[in-house]
Amino acid sequence: MVTRTLAPVSLQLEYTPEELLADDPVVEPLVVGGVRCHGGFDEDGRYRSPRTRHRAPAIAAWQANHAAQFGMPLLDVPLGTWPPNYPNVAQAKFLLREGVRAPIISTLTRIGTVEGFGAMIRYSAVPDIQSHFAEDVRGTATAHLDAGLLEAHARDEAGFEDAAGHRDMWFAARDVAFENPVTADQTALMLTRMGLSSGGGAPDPAVIRAQMEAARRFPAIDLGLEMLIQRMIRILLIEISAFYVFAWAEEVLADPDLTAGEGAAADLVGYIRQDETPHVDYLRTALTEMRDRAFVTDTGATVPGTRVVGTLWDEALQESLGVRRDEGVRLTLREIDHALEGSPRAADLLDEFHSLGDVRS
Repeated sequence: MVTRTLAPVSLQLEYTPEELLADDPVVEPLVVGGVRCHGGFDEDGRYRSPRTRHRAPAIAAWQANHAAQFGMPLLDVPLGTWPPNYPNVAQAKFLLREGVRAPIISTLTRIGTVEGFGAMIRYSAVPDIQSHFAEDVRGTATAHLDAGLLEAHARDEAGFEDAAGHRDMWFAARDVAFENPVTADQTALMLTRMGLSSGGGAPDPAVIRAQMEAARRFPAIDLGLEMLIQRMIRILLIEISAFYVFAWAEEVLADPDLTAGEGAAADLVGYIRQDETPHVDYLRTALTEMRDRAFVTDTGATVPGTRVVGTLWDEALQESLGVRRDEGVRLTLREIDHALEGSPRAADLLDEFHSLGDVRS
């Protein structure tokens, strides 16, 4: 049995949506390549991520509260679990030195597009989440998912009002580093080639429902809640694995011999990386809170959270390290083949490219 103790009395555990969406004061906005981005700089010139004035201390308080009550560690995946980015830095710089820029531009475009998809998390909220747990969820990240946390995450990724979010910030980094290399039409073609086109028409609700039913693992638990947990886990694993993506992009885009902008693109990636910290922290916190509680089924029975979250976590981790990783590699190789099509040096360039890494076509 888990031993519960009282939470430290000094912790503030309840927040309004307005508080969780509030910004720190800044004296200078972040503008890169003419794009007004979210966040900004304080009086000391330090970058301040958006919507973290109360969100960051709230997450820290919920983590401390959970540790005091349950004594259990947060969900985590050691970075050593993940393979390095593909292509690696040496491979990316080789392509750029040889004038083969398109695959790197495509990679940055794909990253920005996938970041934008993260905004869909705002549509995953579950009404009356307390009714699905045996234990009290007041004063937790779980209780605040639909009270500011999911919306803050969505705004960070896709932007809000006149401030660009991560989707357009990655595009801005691409455009600064490679001096506006693509038009909107070319970007759309690139995304279609990579299988990331939004397609046409609204999705059929019946089809979506059937897909959700096929994906569920716990039929006795609320379908919407399980889908939320699955999405949270997938996004968290993407955020954790993105450590290598950020390190790769910052190193490649900081090279003044290969990219333009005098390092501005690399700096922008660093700001995005800072913005992602509360995403990782609130997702880990809420999933840990659910793991250490009991889920209530549609019959009133209970299922241990370790079983629900643990099962979904293990499946998502295996998928992330397996088929999703493989698909990312295939997309990159396809873009390289596309860029080299018709070149008399294609075979030699591919051989040199592959010699700099561990993955072969």
